[in-house]
Amino acid sequence: MPKQHLSLTSVLVRDYDEAIAFYVGVLGFLLIEDSPVLSQNKRWVVVAPPGASESRLLLARAANPDQESRVGNQTGGRVFLFLHTDDFWRDFNLYTSKGVRFIRQPSEEPHGTVAVFQDLYGNLWDLIQPKEHAP
Repeated sequence: MPKQHLSLTSVLVRDYDEAIAFYVGVLGFLLIEDSPVLSQNKRWVVVAPPGASESRLLLARAANPDQESRVGNQTGGRVFLFLHTDDFWRDFNLYTSKGVRFIRQPSEEPHGTVAVFQDLYGNLWDLIQPKEHAP
């Protein structure tokens, strides 16, 4: 049987450095790569949550007005990304102390403890500590 996985998800950003400052400096992600792509006047910027082995974000600077119009709203206002954690309250309290805006407060759901936050552009994220053996 073939083995596959999603490795990168592109997130449109206005500016590489402000996006790195948020994802690395505020959320605590690791900067995996930041390489210039001189032929296209852009950078290849990859970040990942600590402990992630396969999933990573490609911070892709919007390159035209159509892309710029989608920065912060890549999914029409729905939760876009789901960040699993091994300690919900540690991360919730850390993010809150760093000014991350939670638009849905923590709740206990059948699948785990969850709250919804916005990234620096307004994209919605679930912060989730899954329950063991959740469906």
